Amino acid sequence: MKRSRAFLTVSTVAILVLSACTTASPSPGELTQVRVQLQWAPQAQFAGYFAAKEKGFYADEGLDVEIVDGGPDVIPQVVGSAANGPEFTISWVPKVLEAREAAEPSDLVNIAQIFQKSGTLSVSWKDSNITEPADFAGKKVGVWDFGNEFEVTAAGRAVGLEEGTDYTKVIQPFDMTLLLSREIDVAEAMIYNEYAQVLEAENPATGELYQPEDLNVINYNDSAIGTAMLQDALFARAAWLAEDGNDEIAVKFLRATFRGWIYCRENAEECVNLVLAAGSTLGAGHQTWQLNEINALIWPSPDGIGQLDSALWDQTVQIALDSGIIQAAPGADAFRTDLATSALEGISEDTKATDFTKGTVEVTPGGV
Repeated sequence: MKRSRAFLTVSTVAILVLSACTTASPSPGELTQVRVQLQWAPQAQFAGYFAAKEKGFYADEGLDVEIVDGGPDVIPQVVGSAANGPEFTISWVPKVLEAREAAEPSDLVNIAQIFQKSGTLSVSWKDSNITEPADFAGKKVGVWDFGNEFEVTAAGRAVGLEEGTDYTKVIQPFDMTLLLSREIDVAEAMIYNEYAQVLEAENPATGELYQPEDLNVINYNDSAIGTAMLQDALFARAAWLAEDGNDEIAVKFLRATFRGWIYCRENAEECVNLVLAAGSTLGAGHQTWQLNEINALIWPSPDGIGQLDSALWDQTVQIALDSGIIQAAPGADAFRTDLATSALEGISEDTKATDFTKGTVEVTPGGV
């Protein structure tokens, strides 16, 4: 797994050259070096960042961006909170809200909300008859820890069910083996990842791949459940943003990143190849499914990509409060919208995709 590398800060002279240069791309020695911490290992969840780097969008803004891998042993909101941590961090909003109340509170600030919807599902077999959170009663309910479980446990609490008392909480590995072996009754899954892993597996009873009709799916975006929380957002440390010139760097980073996601909306096949080249351990078929679903979590962006929907922010905060994830509502300094707004002003492409329609992707055996 890649680790963050030490880097040299750009000189004052180079900064002046960058600000004066408007017609030519800067040379490598003139680029400002920054890092972005991924929430997980390379996969299509982060295709827009790979596209922004490989298509030269970051370089166009005078940035040399190191994309730092995540994984099961990396907690982004902790890594990103360190004084010497990456300049930008991808994490879920409730995880950062919790970190801001820790014994050593994080000063991470939401500077761009990439995902407009939650990707969390709970998946069970059709014969389990688990179709809503109330059906968790008496069951083995699989979740991931480290803040990934918040929507699931909040949904249980909303119908009067507590883990350990009303149902058994089981910490899943980061795959669907426990569901496939029926060691748990219901599993947490991301619509862009683990849900596809089930559909990519062979049903031993038929010799064919499992089908959606073999499963029950609880989608936390459904209004009847109401515990969807904001997920992938870009964060930066308040202390870093307060340093002279860093607001401008953040705007440049956001503008290039937004262009990367726009590019992947229009050029999905090429972006899948970029993800594979970045070191994805899952195959092209799986990454094609993933990017199709990721695009549907980002688009449409009614106010422009990266803009924070105040109603969804308030819903995330209220669920976090009701569920005991946080003890008090965060202050107004927990997010900024001005940086994303400034970044959008410099983009000529369609930043809203109002008429976006999710494509159809054929499931491949094993995701190859």
